Amino acid sequence: MAEFLQHEPCPKCESKDNLARYVDGSAYCFGCEHHEKAGSENGEPVPTDTSSKPKSLIEGECVRLGKRGITLDTCEFFGYKVGTFKGHTVQIAPYYRDGRVVAQKLRGKDKKFIAIGDTKSLNFFGQNKWRDSGKRLVITEGELDAMSISQVQGNKWPVVSVPNGAQGAHKTVAAEIEWLEKFESVIFCFDMDEPGRKAATKCAKLLSPGKAFIAELPLKDANEMLLAGRGKEIVDCMWGAKAYRPDGIVDIADLIDDACSPVTIGKPWPWKTLTDATYGRRTGELYGFGGGTGCGKSTIFKQIATDIIDKEDLPVGLLMLEEPPKLTAKTIAGMQMGCRVHVPGVEYDPQILRTTIEGLSKKVFLYDHFGSNTYDIVREKIRYMVHALGIRDIFLDHLTALAASIDTEERKAIDAIMADLSSLTQELDCTIYYISHLTTPEGKPHEEGGRVFEKHFRGSRSIAFWSHFMFGIERNKQEPNGVTTFRVLKDRYTGDSTGVKFGLSYNTDTGLLEECDLPSSGGDSAFTPNVDEY
Repeated sequence: MAEFLQHEPCPKCESKDNLARYVDGSAYCFGCEHHEKAGSENGEPVPTDTSSKPKSLIEGECVRLGKRGITLDTCEFFGYKVGTFKGHTVQIAPYYRDGRVVAQKLRGKDKKFIAIGDTKSLNFFGQNKWRDSGKRLVITEGELDAMSISQVQGNKWPVVSVPNGAQGAHKTVAAEIEWLEKFESVIFCFDMDEPGRKAATKCAKLLSPGKAFIAELPLKDANEMLLAGRGKEIVDCMWGAKAYRPDGIVDIADLIDDACSPVTIGKPWPWKTLTDATYGRRTGELYGFGGGTGCGKSTIFKQIATDIIDKEDLPVGLLMLEEPPKLTAKTIAGMQMGCRVHVPGVEYDPQILRTTIEGLSKKVFLYDHFGSNTYDIVREKIRYMVHALGIRDIFLDHLTALAASIDTEERKAIDAIMADLSSLTQELDCTIYYISHLTTPEGKPHEEGGRVFEKHFRGSRSIAFWSHFMFGIERNKQEPNGVTTFRVLKDRYTGDSTGVKFGLSYNTDTGLLEECDLPSSGGDSAFTPNVDEY
């Protein structure tokens, strides 16, 4: 890697000093990740001749840094001086190797930096002041922060700084890992901005398990804390630093409050039997619906969405990949009106329809896909709906169409989609409802009332593996006004509802499915627990 030259403003994100410039002209912003190749600066060539840099180290004098709250004693302890470089006053941070100063980092006005001397393999600033072992070591992102923390501890406890800020911190830590491992604990106290936090985590991963700790400060960095007169809090933050643990590993003690909180029933479904059997709906879960063509899957979807809007006054997101958004909007509005306004010949007041649809603004968000229904695009829309629109209930119709957009066999595509959708529900704390097409069964077709099993969901067993609940929708389309059987196929939450079924009757006036009794089936019981058809 080229030798670090100085910090500069970033031309892309306009940060003041996140851009690191190197002597070969290359640059990298550790805020927005803007990158410039060697030999260019914002697109223009830059000289790589470093003859203007002094060939020898410069002299200086230890003085009190009043604007930084650093005392003369602290500056003398670290050998931190003030001198002159090219007619400008600079602060001088010494870097040692084998007991002698081999490089200096010069800090000019407006946080302009330049390194001189042998800068190829700098160790930590202040490393020469401490023994090669100890109970606790603090590592900061900058020299002034290191001196600030050392000062509030009477310059008696080991504190060092990485030489090149957050951007190169992990490389210094890796190079000095043998020295660091001799300490019982290593505390990373980097800046409280995003680059600093990322760098602290990246560095912590390099140390042996249980050795790394990450400190949190109420202000941006340790020197700001010192200037604010909050030195005691700095010490408290060091002692209170949390042990670094890889993502996903938690101490059970951290879960006490959540684990001891009372269990409450989830949010209701539109049908009481389903609510009672499943203990309601919950965020972080994935619900799958499967049924024959024309058996009412989309109607069930829209009725659940309408129920959420009406009873919970919450927004919903619908990604209906097989129908135009205007039809979805009209159907949901009709459900609210209690009128099938999407059916030709039905009489209704057009003004009431318009007023109803206007009232759904900010409550119903649709995906106007125009044929762009690849999974990567749909995934982006789900993230946007949750993060930007505050939606917690996402309806996806249907899974099979997404699988077709992936350039691999359907089974593998569904495997990948299901794993990712399940992960999204946890990450985004949302509920995703999806529809799946079914395979052709042996015996009676689903469209003639054939029973739906988990194995009929088209694709692979990953659908059953990742889904929290799976529901089968059965109806004989050849019977006018026939009753739909809604069946719970899988219940990961408690298992109590597996096998529960109930009837749904379609009201041709309101366009809603109403719970009703099932006709006698002569052997298919109303409750068959733990059905496993694999």
